[in-house]
Amino acid sequence: MKNMGNMMKQMQKMQKEMAKAQEQLKEETVEATAGGGMVKVVANGEKKILDIEINEEAVDPDDVEMLQDLVLAATNEALTKVDDLVSERMGKFTKGMNIPGMF
Repeated sequence: MKNMGNMMKQMQKMQKEMAKAQEQLKEETVEATAGGGMVKVVANGEKKILDIEINEEAVDPDDVEMLQDLVLAATNEALTKVDDLVSERMGKFTKGMNIPGMF
């Protein structure tokens, strides 16, 4: 029984640490660019897009599709970087455990 009590304490501690790590992710940002820096997207650890910067040289009224593609590419890269960041920060809590659907 003593082992079970220790395990429960460890689980509670891990839950608190995970909650703290999730809160910290809200404050962390990633940045991605496309078109050689013509479009920049900034996202936080909650996959919220915080900022999009578009260099005016990327705005060509005759080629709107290119700008759309650049914004899409930078956004997708930023979200991939968020996934990597979350895996890095939260993965330490699930190391060695194969839990489907976790991070």
